[in-house]
Amino acid sequence: MKVLVISASPRIGSNSDTLANEFMRGAQDAGHDVEKINLREHDIQFCKGCLACQRDGVKEMFLAGDCSKACVIKDDAAAIVQKIHDADVICWATPIYYYEMSGQMKVMIDRGNPLYTTDYRFRDIYLITTAADDEPETPKRAETGLSGWIDCFPKCSLKGSLFCGGVTSPGDIKDNAKLVQAYEMGKNL
Repeated sequence: MKVLVISASPRIGSNSDTLANEFMRGAQDAGHDVEKINLREHDIQFCKGCLACQRDGVKEMFLAGDCSKACVIKDDAAAIVQKIHDADVICWATPIYYYEMSGQMKVMIDRGNPLYTTDYRFRDIYLITTAADDEPETPKRAETGLSGWIDCFPKCSLKGSLFCGGVTSPGDIKDNAKLVQAYEMGKNL
């Protein structure tokens, strides 16, 4: 399977990124084709809400592997949206800020609007979250936000979610048992 891991942390070496790496390693060890995108390394602008991406011909652009004309904004989002379209599995990894997904993740979700009218390939969605707060309800709003996106794509579903609380600074997650759980989640796709 084609697995796409999207890391939405703005920090290098972040805890959510570390968990994403373990998910990725598990998926690779299981023989899957895995690619990781760090959103912090890309120019991704806010959606303008113009709905140009819903015009005729968008489906054909995706089938041809070139959705660069599906959006009026010329940045890195179109290439990422194409990768989302072509993946079997998508794993979103985000830190929790103010009990919600990172802004980077939300902007990328919004920029995925061209996918709405296409015959997307993805079926299984995973969510990896980390936060300084360690209460079990901490990731719930992020899960709800991602579920709103998933609900727009009836052929896919949230297959798994992993939360690691009590980690604040990059590297705090070192030796945490959640690393093993992330690896196993990836291995058992």
